[in-house]
Amino acid sequence: MVVSDSTARRYTLGDPDVRLMLEVRDDSAAAFEELVLRYQGRLITVLDHVVGNRDLAEDLAQEVFLRVYRNRKTYQPGAKFSTWLFTIANNVALNALRSRARRREVRLQTHDPARSGARAMEAVLAASSGQMPARQLDKAEMRDVVRMAVGALNDRQRLAVLLSKFEELSYADIAEVMDISPQAIKSLLARARCNLREVLQPYLEHGERPAAEGNGGD
Repeated sequence: MVVSDSTARRYTLGDPDVRLMLEVRDDSAAAFEELVLRYQGRLITVLDHVVGNRDLAEDLAQEVFLRVYRNRKTYQPGAKFSTWLFTIANNVALNALRSRARRREVRLQTHDPARSGARAMEAVLAASSGQMPARQLDKAEMRDVVRMAVGALNDRQRLAVLLSKFEELSYADIAEVMDISPQAIKSLLARARCNLREVLQPYLEHGERPAAEGNGGD
């Protein structure tokens, strides 16, 4: 992708992580280590939700950073660094899911609920329910239930929700990561919220735990 000088300048001036990546392009090991420190945990959290396996998520995060380093010489600042990084992560995750589907492995959806941030889970819960639950949930229980509900979404909806609520990316940035239009992202997130509400409402009202895996529609 050819990036105009004005676009490159805009992202270089506006995003400190882009400036770090430009240092990586110039073979700065310290800059690369700093980017790994800033993004490794966030990458693993998102990939964990996407592929449903913590160990695999850690391996995939390493693969993402390996690709970043291998492609450093061709890097051009045409987007926020986080958008560029999660685009690579999305491709890596999709490749892993396709490979696993070919091997017909069973996808796991059971995780340690403490591994995800409470505030992000609260945001998902609030977005899906429209209000805080009438039943009082402790934080561990809430994270567990919301994780299961997010796991019940289809892959596209799940990734859009994770990038929106965990990474706080804009519609435009999520659209770039997923290679669809911002309007399509808006519709995708609206459907995801409806599906989350449908899955979570029985639990919030009656204590019925959501299924661990589902389809979530398109």
